[in-house]
Amino acid sequence: MKIAIIGAGFAGLASAKVLGSLGHDITVFDKTPDVGGVWSATRRYPGLTTQNNKQTYHLSELKMPRHYPQWLASEQVQEYLQTYVDKFDLAGHLRLGTEVTKVTPTGNEDGWLITANGETERFDHVVVANGIFSKPVIPEYEGVAELEAAGGRLISTGDLHSLDEVAGRHVLMVGYGKSSCDVAAVVAPVAASTDVIARDLLWKVPRKVLGVLNYKYLLLTRFGEGLFPYQELRGFEKVLHAKDSRIANVLTEQVGSIVTRQLKLEQLGLVPDKPFHTIAKASVSLATEGFYEAVLDGTIKVHRQRTITRFLEKDSKPYAELSDGTLLRADVVVCGTGFRQEVPFFDDDIQRRLTDADGNFLLYRHILPLDVPNLTFAGYNSSFFSPLSAEMAAVWIGSYLAGAHQLPPVDEMRRFVTERIAWMEARTDGHHARGTNVVPFSMHNIDEVLDEAGLNVSRFTKAMQWLLPVRPSSYRRVGRKLAKRVAAVQN
Repeated sequence: MKIAIIGAGFAGLASAKVLGSLGHDITVFDKTPDVGGVWSATRRYPGLTTQNNKQTYHLSELKMPRHYPQWLASEQVQEYLQTYVDKFDLAGHLRLGTEVTKVTPTGNEDGWLITANGETERFDHVVVANGIFSKPVIPEYEGVAELEAAGGRLISTGDLHSLDEVAGRHVLMVGYGKSSCDVAAVVAPVAASTDVIARDLLWKVPRKVLGVLNYKYLLLTRFGEGLFPYQELRGFEKVLHAKDSRIANVLTEQVGSIVTRQLKLEQLGLVPDKPFHTIAKASVSLATEGFYEAVLDGTIKVHRQRTITRFLEKDSKPYAELSDGTLLRADVVVCGTGFRQEVPFFDDDIQRRLTDADGNFLLYRHILPLDVPNLTFAGYNSSFFSPLSAEMAAVWIGSYLAGAHQLPPVDEMRRFVTERIAWMEARTDGHHARGTNVVPFSMHNIDEVLDEAGLNVSRFTKAMQWLLPVRPSSYRRVGRKLAKRVAAVQN
């Protein structure tokens, strides 16, 4: 098949490698001039690092270089992906600096017409791999014109590329997620002042709990994942969640108590209102190195349960007024306020067929739309192991296109999708990224994808993952197993 892949991040490159190895004619489009997706040089902000250590954040057939640090800088992740391109000879399939502006079905819907950089080309199948962090969200504030007239700037984290832009200036960081805290920590030493505006406080996990235990042993194992109740409990999970999840909640609250002491959250007045076990309701965030130390010494000030109500000009200087009436200088306002998942290249009809009334993506296994033929998604199952999750989605796509595994009836798949989204909505209080965020149930999702394709790893490997961090390299033979199965099907 002639297949177009939109996006050259982890999901797009893994899809190109997997589908190309099965004999498909692959073209990968990306509007940026380099590979990397969120790790592209065009989107990196100062202080951006991975939340995973290098042993758990890579694709199955290529480990991170030994000389890289445990937690990777954004430049190193992008370099790794370029190495992946070189290792698997993908460069000839890439069309970088090429923005896809329109994807429309052919007249009889047996393929797609893709328009990019003013030229249109036909493809048999399209894989959407543009990521669930496709467009940063900046709130609509009153007084932006006044802010800018007074010399202030309102930007997203991805628009901040150099600390020179904030040196000696008064900076407001909006948000309390990983990107906001990352930026605040590196900005604070050079800025005139750094204030974090936090509507809600999130729990953070140190890289090393008690300064000794790497957090990967807590959250990047099947046991750590099993501490949170999945949609359907099986095996040992039933024990963990017996008696209203008492066992699991006690274990997680103990970790919460340790984290509170270690980060001095009570002293700083930064203990979140919700108990620690609710960490699963949103994306779990790694504590930024140096952030809480800067709050302790006053270099960073956190305004908890506050929002910006408007911007104004005072004495020819830009200011922000907070919800409690506080006025703060606002030379640079940086928003780490999340992303909007968009597929703007589809017309309104396709958009309606892809989503429900609330805008949630209706994707079976987070991959297959049931009402749009010749289309799949990779990387729309963001997790603790996003590279591996995206790669295994690509494996599922390869098996599906070859007819190497059987799908349930359409009505059954539709019911599965509807029930899954309803569960996600209730579990996360609506913070499920339009039905694409599977945190913290990364391995549950990977198991479902690979079990259906009949390509999962051995029981022994999965048993080892209960107490030891999951190693993506344990899945390196999955793609080869698929290639042999597809060859058998074709013969």
